[in-house]
Formats: sequence, structure tokens, C-alpha cells
Amino acid sequence: MKKLAKRRWILALCVFALTAGSYAQYSNPADDVPAYHPSAPLKISALPPILAGDKLTGENFRYPWQAHVYQQVAKIGNVAYQLPCNCRCDRALGHTSLRSCFEGLHGTECSTCAKEGLFAYQQTKLGKTPAQIREAIARHEYESIDLERQ
Repeated sequence: MKKLAKRRWILALCVFALTAGSYAQYSNPADDVPAYHPSAPLKISALPPILAGDKLTGENFRYPWQAHVYQQVAKIGNVAYQLPCNCRCDRALGHTSLRSCFEGLHGTECSTCAKEGLFAYQQTKLGKTPAQIREAIARHEYESIDLERQ
């Protein structure tokens, strides 16, 4: 009886491994882009505000770069709306774009969001379009941002 149960477990594990292996061939990690909006928000839709003013103080804003990032992203809110966030907060927190990270406190605790936010601001000031910035984010160019130097 024990041998039969053991054989069933081995068979089940083999079937599972074959199934997982067959699905893996159809997934391409390069096609897995975090959530973003392909165009600017409609003027009729009201978006949650990016934190600003006296909300940029307190225990969550211990470092000068944290408030600075929020201030810069607030200047390019419509651009940030069109950008993905590589920390994958779309999965964990339900964010719909990089802008979502700065509507709450997530941007204070996540260096990926903060670096992408500053990168987006800098690239926008250089005249880059949201599509060009998305491509640069996909290439991880934002990783060169030093938050302590902001």
C-alpha cells in the first residue's frame, strides 16, 4: 500500500513538472511590462493628488531627497501617469502607473520609484517624450540616479 501511494506522489510530481515546463516556454519575461497608461489622463477625470506641501514632512520624510522627489514628480504628473514602475507595485499595491507611487507614501520607501521619478523629471526637462522615457526605464537607465545627491 505504501509503494502505491509513493508511486502516485512521484507520478503527480512528474505531471506537475511537465505542466510547469510546458507553460514556461510560452512566457517571455521581456513582454512583462509593469502597468502604465499609454496616453495622458483625460482632463475630465480627476486623479488623486500627488502628496505636496505640509504632507511632505514627518517620519516618512527623513531624508531631503524624499520630499525633493515628490516635488519634482508633482511637476510632471501627467508624464508619470504614462510611465511604468519597475518595483512592480502594480502587482503588490494595485498601482496603475509611476504616478500612483507618489499619491501616497510608497515613493518615500522605495528607491526604485524615487529613482524613476527623478529620472522622469530630468528626461522631461531634456525634452524627452513619455514613450522615450518608458523605453529608457525599460533599459533601467534610471538606476544611475544617486538619491543622496539630489
